[in-house]
Amino acid sequence: MKVYTMKGYVPLFVVLFVAVLLSEVSSLMFHLQPTAQKCLREEIHKDVLVSGDYEITEVPGQTVDLAVVDSKGGFLWKKEHAEKGRFTFTTDEYEVYEICFTSKVPHGQRGFPQEVYLSTKHGVEAKSYEGLDEAAKLKPLEVELKRLEDLSEAIVKDFGFMRQREEEMRDTNESTNSRVLYFSIFSMLCLLGLATWQVLYLRQFFKSKKLIE
Repeated sequence: MKVYTMKGYVPLFVVLFVAVLLSEVSSLMFHLQPTAQKCLREEIHKDVLVSGDYEITEVPGQTVDLAVVDSKGGFLWKKEHAEKGRFTFTTDEYEVYEICFTSKVPHGQRGFPQEVYLSTKHGVEAKSYEGLDEAAKLKPLEVELKRLEDLSEAIVKDFGFMRQREEEMRDTNESTNSRVLYFSIFSMLCLLGLATWQVLYLRQFFKSKKLIE
């Protein structure tokens, strides 16, 4: 099986190898201190499906609120008294998103740290293929081929995005180099002009003092 692109084709083993390198699945565990807030920040592309599974250890009387917010403070997903479950959202634009856990302890009660388990997936990894075989009447092998097709398209998009970022960085470097060159030339001209003015001024000063002819 080969995955075709605009400039040719890529062998399947290359796609799978790159898929492992570009795997967008992350899991972590941390301790949330009482009456504290902990936010996990991540930069995500536009129109990317994101899903997350979370589980928070229970402490009598304590609650944890979970919210997913963008850089403008808008809520993409929110749940109070979160304990265990899953959240999903699709990014509207390319920016930084935050997953925030907020611990709440009743007044007068002693708080205890809580363990938070979080696993997030992006893109194809977050897409669910369960029930696709029944809905589209596809065989298990066809469902797997569909998943590989979506994965290859995601990889091609990632390559295109990286190429675009590389072009933007190259243009920025070239623009910066040009500005530095022009600034250096301007500085040299200013120094030459200042040196010339100093020589002429000193010559005129010494002539006025009749130190030179």
